[in-house]
Amino acid sequence: MTDHRLWSYKEIAAHIGVQTDTVRSYRKHGLLPAPDLVENGKPFWYADTVRAWVASRPGNRGRRDDPRGRSR
Repeated sequence: MTDHRLWSYKEIAAHIGVQTDTVRSYRKHGLLPAPDLVENGKPFWYADTVRAWVASRPGNRGRRDDPRGRSR
């Protein structure tokens, strides 16, 4: 099943366990995928896009959705 909920910086930050400004910095430095949607100048990503990005991040072996490395 596809998850097309749109996430802002805030939801991404909560998902990976960092501050919102950290996620903004990731985007600024090209470490975050391109937004799936930009509305009124604000970027949004599908939850599935973020999950795929998290799974592909270096040092992420064995992780699923838990940023502390515990499988759910």
